[in-house]
Amino acid sequence: MKKIRKQSETIRKFILDHIEKHPLDIATITSAHFGISRQAVNKHLQCLIAENALQQSGQTRNRAYKLAPLLTWNQSYKINSGLAEDLLWRNEVSSVLGNIPKNVLDIWHYGFTEMFNNAIDHSNGSMITIQIKKTAVDTEMIIYDNGIGIFKKIQKELNLLDERHALLELSKGKLTTDPRHHTGEGIFFSSRMFDSYDILSGGVYFSHKFGENDWILEGDNFQQGTFVWMKLNNHTSKTCKKIFDQYTSGDDYGFTKTVVPVRLAQYGNDHLISRSEAKRLLARIELFKTVIMDFKDIDSIGQAFADEIFRVFSNQHPEIKITHIHANKEVSQMIERALKRTGN
Repeated sequence: MKKIRKQSETIRKFILDHIEKHPLDIATITSAHFGISRQAVNKHLQCLIAENALQQSGQTRNRAYKLAPLLTWNQSYKINSGLAEDLLWRNEVSSVLGNIPKNVLDIWHYGFTEMFNNAIDHSNGSMITIQIKKTAVDTEMIIYDNGIGIFKKIQKELNLLDERHALLELSKGKLTTDPRHHTGEGIFFSSRMFDSYDILSGGVYFSHKFGENDWILEGDNFQQGTFVWMKLNNHTSKTCKKIFDQYTSGDDYGFTKTVVPVRLAQYGNDHLISRSEAKRLLARIELFKTVIMDFKDIDSIGQAFADEIFRVFSNQHPEIKITHIHANKEVSQMIERALKRTGN
């Protein structure tokens, strides 16, 4: 009986973990994975529906399944001198999230307090809205403020080219418009702790999926303010410490390492050719000890661009280690050419 119960739990966990990608054919996928009949899978589906873990819609061939929300919560707050993220977390948000493992709660504690504080201190808005939706698998939180917009704020305060340039700087970490009160680390670490982390503001949409690259979508201006989405599996093994350890060093956990998504410096179909483009990419890199240039989705780079990063800057800053990942053959050849000229 114990073995049968464990097998049932394994099958139902598989269904819950794969339902979002396979809402129409989850029975077929599960049947093939475990070597059981569709009728047996349907019994598990009905149990999950009875437990309010799943919802179904449609009939027979058109039947679809989705995760059922265990809770939804929505609250808005006026931005004033009495609004504090730590009090809101302790008095309301932590209890809304409910009974989840401590490591998961710690990640939510960090992400919520960092993002909510950013909205209080930097948005220049009047209202902040929080939305939380929890299912049997994961929890999603949206924090929205009606302020100036995060990318526009950074662009204006730091005199950058445009909102996309602001995003490039933000992705490196250690970027803040108020260095006396903020370290500029919150968004960098939050984006790497959650399974998915997205920001929508003005004409720029930024997305980071755990274990993947940052990417950007440009379009028409959406609306005033900033939306931040954070999503995390309720039973993830990730911890805040594991993420910090990837990018920090020393007993003081100094933020010494960063990954620079080179593609964010590329506009449209233009290739990264010039020294000016390289210098823009290298801005504030001297704040780190280790810099990893991520060339994923970059088809080619110019000789001057590679030379500026891997020879000129490296010679000027020998204390900084610059490495690269995800470079194709053509990009790698340009980088190797620059490195040979440095003698490295």
